[in-house]
Amino acid sequence: MKKIPLFISLLLLSSALFAQKKPNIVIIVSDDHAFQTISAYGSKLMQTPNIDRIAKEGVLFNKAYVTNSICGPSRAVILTGKYSHKNGFKDNDHSRFDGNQDTFVKHLQSGGYQTAWIGKWHLGSNPEGFNYWQILPDQGNYYNPDFLMMDGSRKNTTGYVSNLIEDAAEEWMEKRDPSKPFCLVIGHKATHRTWIPDTTDMGRFEKMKFPMPANFYDAYQNREAAKVQDMTIDKTMLMDYDLKMLSYSKQADGAIKRMNPEQRAKFDAYYQPIEADLKAGKLEGKALVEWKYQRYMKDYLSTAASLDRNIGRTLDYLDQHHLTDNTIVVYLSDQGFYMGEHGWFDKRFMYEESFRTPMMMRYPGKIKAGSKSEDFVMNLDIAPTMLDAAGLALPKEIQGKSFMPLVKGNPRAKGRDAMYYHYYENTVHSVSPHFGVRTKRYKLIRFYERVNTWELYDLQKDPSEENNLFGKKGYDLITRELKGVLKAQIAKYDDQEAAGLME
Repeated sequence: MKKIPLFISLLLLSSALFAQKKPNIVIIVSDDHAFQTISAYGSKLMQTPNIDRIAKEGVLFNKAYVTNSICGPSRAVILTGKYSHKNGFKDNDHSRFDGNQDTFVKHLQSGGYQTAWIGKWHLGSNPEGFNYWQILPDQGNYYNPDFLMMDGSRKNTTGYVSNLIEDAAEEWMEKRDPSKPFCLVIGHKATHRTWIPDTTDMGRFEKMKFPMPANFYDAYQNREAAKVQDMTIDKTMLMDYDLKMLSYSKQADGAIKRMNPEQRAKFDAYYQPIEADLKAGKLEGKALVEWKYQRYMKDYLSTAASLDRNIGRTLDYLDQHHLTDNTIVVYLSDQGFYMGEHGWFDKRFMYEESFRTPMMMRYPGKIKAGSKSEDFVMNLDIAPTMLDAAGLALPKEIQGKSFMPLVKGNPRAKGRDAMYYHYYENTVHSVSPHFGVRTKRYKLIRFYERVNTWELYDLQKDPSEENNLFGKKGYDLITRELKGVLKAQIAKYDDQEAAGLME
């Protein structure tokens, strides 16, 4: 065997060491997880110690937002760093992600990273740019879900989906090449509708009575889009499909049908006495609506508890394998969610509860532990931030902006003055398509198609967004200014459809 010269050996060793110094990246994306339910954000509803740990050891973003508050489009934005009108995935009804387009993971992969996506994908096409993927078909199932595998097979697994996704993520990390940096995206199904907890978490909040939001009985005065929506706990939330009552086992949802006998026995043991009490109580009117709210909260938060526990498993794995010090961990939801505010569940609207998303990031040695950011950041910024952290050039097409300078404490770093939003879907929950802009104090929204109207909010005086100021006396000047800001944002992001709807 020919002996390799010493200087070449040293060069190869140096290259390997340099590659290892590049940070590993773990991005955990949950589904419909409300910041109002995370204790790092001051929630009194439940404790989320593992999610909180990321914030305590890194930075908590208090003003993180999304470009389009719905599942698939949000993931497409995270991958591409481009708005929906640029990446082509505008809604869940008609869109299919074009995997040929540029994504940040492709750049990481070509830069020497091993890349993987495990869990919920929900983009209609197979992942590209990943060395490995294992995804749930469509929305996936909470119990005994199938996984679509990279080799083209379909694998059925026994267990609860949050646990299984974490199992698969750890298995991949065990098998990776330890000499190379990696980027792993863990896509959780939780806390998506219909909020079915792990059997170990059923009953976790049964003795709790949750306070109702002050605007739960919102009458939607002077807000036409809010009047025509179909996402209320009162009228839209179903007793069977959502709350597992009244012949739930006959539904075509599939969750019950997928359970094995042991899982079904635990499910029945928990929900059947609740249903018996409901029938005996013969609730009507507000009493029934408020009962539905309490059931929703208990199921949602119990589902969130299993999510938090598995995020803890991810952090523990990194600790146990001495990966923590050189691994970026980002946690975010694909958007926010309503926990009874305005009487709602779901998302979609540009109002704060769904426009805003929980997000935190840990990067030991680079981000000061316990930091809190008040800068506007968006899911649009994930792609450029990860490329920046990896020392890779940013493609010109990326519309997001790296927030690494902000979180590393660069005094010259400047955040956004305004954020642009555009929601397109015009079917489920009867939410009118709309676009708008948010500044530090104000929000201007343009609804179109289902309703044709404008809304203006002073977030300083009206943080719950119940008083539409558009067209009211004394607000002409700020309206003109905000329309100017909105036009500038539309031009900046080249949203030609919105440009044609400004008047």
